[in-house]
Amino acid sequence: MPTSLMKTLDVRPLLARGEEPFSVIRARVDALAVGQGLTVVAPFLPAPLIELLKGEGFQPTIERRSDGGWAVMVWRK
Repeated sequence: MPTSLMKTLDVRPLLARGEEPFSVIRARVDALAVGQGLTVVAPFLPAPLIELLKGEGFQPTIERRSDGGWAVMVWRK
């Protein structure tokens, strides 16, 4: 996917401040237009998020990052 259509949301700063990032993630996923994608970067594998997105018809791609974090990529078809 062209990088211009894939946006990134790094939730690590939110988590470091003690904030729950789900509402931000939800808003970004809901705002995706057809052909757009979102990469969510987290310090841990966000298994509940992955399962939720699968249940909504997304096919997340998961990648372990070299910095120890995880990247979950989804796109709207």
